[in-house]
Order: sequence, then C-alpha cells, then structure tokens
Amino acid sequence: MRAEHDWTTTPLTAELLRGALDLERTEHGVLPHRLPARARAQHTDGQLAMAEAQPSGVRLVFRTEATAVELDTLPTKRVHTGAPPRPDGVYDLLVDGRLAGRARVAGGNTLVVDMATGATEVRPGPVGTARFTGLPDGAKDVEIWLPHNETTELVALRTNAPVEPAPDRGRRVWLHHGSSVSQGSNAATPTTTWPALASAGGGVELVNLGFGGGALLDPFTARAMRDTPADLISVKIGINLVNLDLMRLRAFTPAVHGFLDTIREGHPTAPLLVVSPILCPIHEDTPGPGAFDLDSLGAGELRFRATGDPAERAAGKLTLTVVREELARVVEQRAADDPNLHHLDGRALYGEADFAELPLPDRLHPDAATHRLIGEHFAALAFGDGGPFAA
Repeated sequence: MRAEHDWTTTPLTAELLRGALDLERTEHGVLPHRLPARARAQHTDGQLAMAEAQPSGVRLVFRTEATAVELDTLPTKRVHTGAPPRPDGVYDLLVDGRLAGRARVAGGNTLVVDMATGATEVRPGPVGTARFTGLPDGAKDVEIWLPHNETTELVALRTNAPVEPAPDRGRRVWLHHGSSVSQGSNAATPTTTWPALASAGGGVELVNLGFGGGALLDPFTARAMRDTPADLISVKIGINLVNLDLMRLRAFTPAVHGFLDTIREGHPTAPLLVVSPILCPIHEDTPGPGAFDLDSLGAGELRFRATGDPAERAAGKLTLTVVREELARVVEQRAADDPNLHHLDGRALYGEADFAELPLPDRLHPDAATHRLIGEHFAALAFGDGGPFAA
C-alpha cells in the first residue's frame, strides 16, 4: 500500500492533455484552449473567448500506480446578478474508463455579469485543489475531466507514485462542433454532457468544440477543424444563428457550404455528419434575437424568450424550421459528390415526445436528464449499426 502523501509533482504538459487544441502559459500555470491562438486572434467576441477557454471535454490522461491524486487549479466562476447561483464546476476522475471520484475546487476567480447591462467584473481569488484518494492499487489509466463550464488554469499535479502519458489505445477520434448544448450547458458533470456520454457509448476519443453562443459558422472554427486530426466529424448548426439573429437565409446557405468546404480540405473522406437543431419551441417558427425573460429574472429564475416576428421569415429571417429544411437540402445536394457526408435531424435526438416528458427548464437548454437522453440517442443513431460513425 502506497503512502497517501508521498507526493511526486509532474509537469503539466500537452502530452498529458486530450481534447484541447492549445495550451497557454499563464502566471499561475497553463490554460487549456479549445481554439488555437490563430483563431482566437481573429475575433473580438467576449462570449466566445469565455466559452472556448472553458474546457468541455478536456481531460488529463496518464498512467500511474498512484492511489492519491491532487490537482491544483485556478478556476474562474461566473455569477449572474439577479439569477440563481451556479454550482461550482465538477472534476470527474476515471480509472480505466470507470468513474472513481468527483471533486470540486473552492476559491478561484469570480466573473460577475450584470444581467441588465452586460457589464462584467473579474474579482481575483486563490488557487484551490481537487483531491482524490483511495484509488485502486496497481498500474492504471487515470483521466481527470475538467469542468465543462468553468475556465480552469492548471497549476500543479501531485500523485503518490510517478506519472507517465497514457499509451495510445488506438481509438478513433471524434471531432464535434456545436453550441452551448454541445458544450454541456446545464449538464451536471463533465462526463455527463451529451457528447461525453455519446463518446463513451461509441468507444471514441472526444474533441469537443461546442461553444456556448459560438456555433456561428465562423471561418476560423472551420479552419481549426480542418487542421485537427480526426477520424469522425460532426457539426451541429442552427440555434445560435437564430437566437443571435446573425444572418439571413441568403447568407446562411453559402456559409454552410463554405464551412463544409473548409473541413473537407483537411478531411476529404472522413465521415462528416451535419446535425440540425434539437427541438426548441420558442424558436421553431419565431426568429431571434433571443433575450432573457426579465419577468422570470424578477422571480429568481433564468429563462429565455424569442423576440422576433414570425412574419419576418418571408424576408429571410431564420427560424429552426427554416434552418432544418435548408440543412437537409444542402446535405442532399452535396452528398451526390460526397458519399461520406450525412445528415441527422436534431429532433431525432430531442423532439416533441421528449419535450413533453423532459421540457427545457429555461426554454433553451436541456437539463442533466435530457443530456443523458440526447447522448443515448446520438450514440445509437451515429455509432450504432448502420450509423455514419459505425465501426
């Protein structure tokens, strides 16, 4: 039996990280990013900057005989004035693929967001520690999944036995891009976001480029996907374009083509799955922009509403219904020359019957139970027999 506190400190390097596209050196340690530096330099969107630095799907992976692990981090936690408090981010530890512990980190910085004005303030705080003890004896693969919704600077990794990078198990890499639903908004833990659950069901390595508010057909995101090694690729398009009222149908169609063209430059034959939005009643036939429901905020609840006029669809404004129809048409057109391009209607992941049983609590994002449902549906439809990602 190893002594619990006979610590070895291991440098935090890219060799120990999976799911990140870049690693930034900071004052305290290293900060994983899900977009490369070149992409980060090509936008000024504070929401996207925050989302891509929140390490959804990013995990430390190593092989060790340690029975105790400590990870020092400096998280940045969000507080929205007038909204219910958000729970601290969760760190999931897996041993040989099975959940063996969960932890939270106290302290850290606080990002205060004024819901009325959009103004933000960062209040500095101390480094904290995620502790895991009582791990099984013997050599094992350990994964520490970082919080999917909390910016996390990695400061120090300590174990009571030496650490080395885990060997490559030869699993296929699944590269996915989507919105806050794909990032894991309202999921309970980092291994229970729907992409994490689907990747476990499909036996693949996940690279999750789900960005809250940031699935906007940005060319720099397409180039990041083009340049990222992957065996399987999916893009989930639509909800952010509608709820930000970002473009009209005239711009949407060529933007989709351009996004797919760029991905195909780096992955000409990989299975590529285009997924339309899940059901979201407030935006099915009502354009954006979306907005906070101030009446709900006054009652201490966070909910969203659509503020557009359904009549404006005639002028090219996007709704989820319009987006689904156009995505299906674009994929059908392109598939004649691209047999590895596939389409999935998002309502097969979460549709009318699912909404009746598990409504969206804030009218926009799924809860923990719905993430599990979507993950199960995606695993069956994409990775199952006959699916585009079947082994």
